[in-house]
Amino acid sequence: MRNKGILAAFAVVLLLSVSPLAADTVIRRGIDVFTTTANGKTYYDFASAPIPAGFFCKSSPAFSGRVVLKGLPLETEIPGQLRGADTVVERLDDAVFDSNGAAVTRVRVQALSLVSVSPIKTSCGSFHAYITLDGKQRATTMRIYRTSERGGKFLAPVSVSARMTFVPVRGKSARKLELKGNFNFPASAIPWSVEGGPATKKIGPVVVDTNGDLAPDTYFQGTSNFAPGWSPDFVATKGCTLCEPSICHEEEGKQHCTGEVWACYPANCP
Repeated sequence: MRNKGILAAFAVVLLLSVSPLAADTVIRRGIDVFTTTANGKTYYDFASAPIPAGFFCKSSPAFSGRVVLKGLPLETEIPGQLRGADTVVERLDDAVFDSNGAAVTRVRVQALSLVSVSPIKTSCGSFHAYITLDGKQRATTMRIYRTSERGGKFLAPVSVSARMTFVPVRGKSARKLELKGNFNFPASAIPWSVEGGPATKKIGPVVVDTNGDLAPDTYFQGTSNFAPGWSPDFVATKGCTLCEPSICHEEEGKQHCTGEVWACYPANCP
């Protein structure tokens, strides 16, 4: 009987040591995927740098309005793998926590697909505006801090080289209408969790359209043990309701706010 008790105790210790809720020493590299909702929080404002006169056609005046954007689901080799996501950010390296609970990795925006919520009206007609990435993106440094076994906070400035393409609602443009820009969104403290909410599902290996031509072209290994936007203190309750943990990156005149697909938060979520 005593030997059985010792074996049982050893088995409990072994199970605890490999529990997924135990504090991992490594955040494995992988992708994080997001959706951009049509709630008005994601936009590009041309007030400080208007589109010049004659851009849309010879008679068009300068445009200084705000273009409100929403997500356009990314194309994948197997349809639906990203569950409607329009943004992919990749953590390029495994992040190893030191004795103080701090880890470092590099991040790069790998795919972006946005469209204007409503057409832009000009004297030359109306245009849809599409935003995709413009070439290979610059990697930035991400710092991850663990405050509990379940997660903590992270800081990740984001660099984006983007292309905005204008497509007439009716007819065809005589020339390609594109604007390009480089943006650096500063870092702000954002929570993370090892698991995310009860409706958060892992994504396996996936091939994604990264250049906006609607043809999947780049392989990614999938998500890992990192759920951005989720508080490590989150606990699912019977009264939870559907809403999205918001992650916003803002620079003067432009903002991109994203959340996860059908994330589940307590009933008192904002």
